[in-house]
Amino acid sequence: MGREDSLQRIVDGRTWSDFCDRLKQTGEAVLREGTPSDPLTRAEGWRYLTRLVRAGLDSVLEFGDPRLPGFYQLSNEVIKIGNDNPDNIYHNSTISGRYEYRITGSRGGVPFLSFGTKAGGYGSTGEMVPTGQVEADQLEIAADGSFELRVSCREQSGNWLPMQPETSMLIVRQTFLDRPNEDPAHYRIECLDPPEDTQLDPESFEERLFASLDFVEGTANLFVDWMQDYEKHLNQLPSDDQARCQAAGGDRTIHYLQSYWRLADDQALIVEAPKIPACTTWNLQLSDYWMQSLDYRHHRIHINKRSAHYEEDGSVRIVIAHRDPGPAWPNWLTTQGHREGGMLFRWVQADEHPAVETRVVGFAEL
Repeated sequence: MGREDSLQRIVDGRTWSDFCDRLKQTGEAVLREGTPSDPLTRAEGWRYLTRLVRAGLDSVLEFGDPRLPGFYQLSNEVIKIGNDNPDNIYHNSTISGRYEYRITGSRGGVPFLSFGTKAGGYGSTGEMVPTGQVEADQLEIAADGSFELRVSCREQSGNWLPMQPETSMLIVRQTFLDRPNEDPAHYRIECLDPPEDTQLDPESFEERLFASLDFVEGTANLFVDWMQDYEKHLNQLPSDDQARCQAAGGDRTIHYLQSYWRLADDQALIVEAPKIPACTTWNLQLSDYWMQSLDYRHHRIHINKRSAHYEEDGSVRIVIAHRDPGPAWPNWLTTQGHREGGMLFRWVQADEHPAVETRVVGFAEL
């Protein structure tokens, strides 16, 4: 498409009309063969698409210029993607290997903090391949908690986060054990060779507008693919394909055990971790079919190293059930009315990654 045609499409409204037509087509992911058809899951699916549209527009239009980087939240308590971690604060920034950046901030008291550069995207390559990572415990941090981190393809002395020429995104993870009582890190990013002209480019606007829908379609279909794969080991928690997790934007210090749960009204799922290794943290979370974490603002849908009740031998028993089984099961996670969905167990900076055991029982047996 030539420049003149692109500009004319913006002027006469065809760009907006075509965007709305394509937006309607994104619903095909919710109606894919094999996806659950109960009203709750379908409603969550439609809500999921609205969330992805918001995330896509933010990432591509509002924060999509690598020359003018800024941190935004691609996933948070109301925008949920790919079994997002309820213990995390995520920040993203669009960057490019063509430029160099500086991150400045304060470390805070969060137990785990990492910065990772990625290449690709769910709307383009279907992956976010790692191109560099650094954790907070590798950084030189001043006595007052302040730090500076350079981000570039060119190796630098001091605190340096590598990129590659194809790098397109930065992801920051803050992982908490007790979020209300732990101080988060704070930081900002700047491009070291910013442009003089920051005006919206009408020609590139159309491309970026449609790229937001590429993100919606790519993300929705990617994680439906994953769930249909996880259904093969229903109600189990095997170690996931770590390379696939990393290629989808996962953190190199996290070992992922990921699966699919489904329970009848009179059933419960017991999850046992017989051995807890030395680690920064571990957690288990529940998600819906679309791999959106359940509502952790108002319900207990996840548990971690700090919040868990431990057995005398140091092991952990967790029960997933539709209703509270009582005080004998202090580690109860609610399904929040769902009959099926995703689940994810993480070992974070762990010395080893022991197997986690599961079994389905009758609720009356608890």
